[in-house]
Amino acid sequence: MLKRCFFILVLLVFTIGCAAGGFAGDYKNEYKMSVVVGPKLPWGAGATKFADLVRERTDGRINIKVYTSSSLMAGKQTNEFLIHRQGVADFCFASTINWSSTIKPLNLFNLPFFFPDYNALDAVIEGEVGKDIADMLNEKGVSLLAWGENGYREITNSKRPIATPADLEGMKIRVVGTPIFIETMKALGANPVNMNWGDAQVAFQQGVVDGQENPVVAIEIPVKIWQFHQYITIWHYVIDPLMLTVNNQVMASFTPEDQAIIRQAALEAAAEQKAIVRKGLIAPDLSALDLLRSNGMEVTLLTDAAKKEFYDKTATVREKWTDVIGAELVEKTAKAIAASR
Repeated sequence: MLKRCFFILVLLVFTIGCAAGGFAGDYKNEYKMSVVVGPKLPWGAGATKFADLVRERTDGRINIKVYTSSSLMAGKQTNEFLIHRQGVADFCFASTINWSSTIKPLNLFNLPFFFPDYNALDAVIEGEVGKDIADMLNEKGVSLLAWGENGYREITNSKRPIATPADLEGMKIRVVGTPIFIETMKALGANPVNMNWGDAQVAFQQGVVDGQENPVVAIEIPVKIWQFHQYITIWHYVIDPLMLTVNNQVMASFTPEDQAIIRQAALEAAAEQKAIVRKGLIAPDLSALDLLRSNGMEVTLLTDAAKKEFYDKTATVREKWTDVIGAELVEKTAKAIAASR
């Protein structure tokens, strides 16, 4: 009789655990998280922060190992979403840029000179458009847990200050391989060059490539871009949000309690990471720009009239890519931006 009662009790506990959405005893020893950058950059550090929070708050039940520098995808960043959906990567802290070649609507954030400031971006990702993107990702097999940020991509070069589109004429600029970036540079009269970052640094030193575009705090300051370039223009031409995500099947394997822990940890880690990337770039604190100046760089801040020149010069790019992204999503985004002004 005692043995029978014990068996019933064990069966009841197991059933309740399964009904709750998972059984902690069935968790994997390790969950893989993909990040395309190294662990020392704010982006990579944000992923580590998330993994640490989850491990601590689940008492080690969920052990997330962060695979940095695109190591889970053999260096091919554009494959990240595919390996995530397939379950090779359980979690990701991913750039919308890298996923935009597979998920075309994410090119929304690649539209040149479309997001004027941080308020505009926040209004979009925290509002209806952000929910639409989350729903879209969910339909494709992954859950969006939180938004992080790699930052606005600003342009540096070794030739001259860039204050108007004419200043870019004929200049060789290293860009990521996404088509819209190449088309944007061509529309501005530049000669875009697609190469990996390691090769780009050699090309800068040799004078084969004149410039590049990347976020200031997230990339340019950590790599000491002043070693290669004297000039930087803060033009906010493209914003690079990050998405902290989990494979849907993986998320469903956790208990509701652990799912809640994961979501809260994602929000906290992403908010901290975003704050780091924006630090020193929003008035009155412009200390990041002061740091560039102290290292010999000439900082150009565009006037409203100059910004309009760049905006007008890239109109055909926005028009073409609006069709690719989806006119309804772009229109909804434009309304959210206008409301944030």
